[in-house]
Amino acid sequence: MDCPVDREPMMAVEYEDIEIDCCPACEGIWLDAGELELLFGDDQACRRFLAGGNPAAGRVEKTRRCPICRARMEKRATASDAPVTYDRCPRGHGIWLDGGELQTILKEGVSDADGGRVAAFLRELFPGEEGESAS
Repeated sequence: MDCPVDREPMMAVEYEDIEIDCCPACEGIWLDAGELELLFGDDQACRRFLAGGNPAAGRVEKTRRCPICRARMEKRATASDAPVTYDRCPRGHGIWLDGGELQTILKEGVSDADGGRVAAFLRELFPGEEGESAS
């Protein structure tokens, strides 16, 4: 599968039976339908979190194409204090997160018990990301 940002081949990384497709060039992440819910550990909470609606006015991001069906993806935003804009396949194949956005989503929307494990895995996968400093 090729990255929807820079068309580079993505690498598949498995985490607890979840296959995360990552672009080593831009550090973006593709999650097939249902995979973010598995990372969250709570389907209902994940759906509520992702249901923030349209991105804030004035924020412009380039339209991306789904790496599976090539349809133009929809820009959506999370329901959080600091909304994250993400791309969603209109045909339900999955979501695209630019570099660092998955870490932000997990930090905002997942309990420390679950989110801590996943965040530690992502820091190993993408060293140097924000959020590594001690709190």
